Amino acid sequence: MQNWIGIGIWIVSGALIGLAMKALISRPEETAGHAPVLAVLGAFGAVIGGMLGVGIFEFFDPRALSAGGMIGAFTFATFVSWLYRWGIRTLI
Repeated sequence: MQNWIGIGIWIVSGALIGLAMKALISRPEETAGHAPVLAVLGAFGAVIGGMLGVGIFEFFDPRALSAGGMIGAFTFATFVSWLYRWGIRTLI
């Protein structure tokens, strides 16, 4: 049960990181409707990053609510949101 709660925390925190990235990085040519996309991308990045963090840092005691999982989730959610905000949106 603890792992499911940790994964839920990853999803919620990733969505909040995506929305915070929208507030921090403003794009003048942006059209409406990017908030849900950023929330989903942030949640996706948090889940992938959390799994990587648990796999790398907490190999012998894999728990979602560990320091490695949380650091991985926050880092990868920030990276994916930033990549969408700056990298991919400038190509379109």
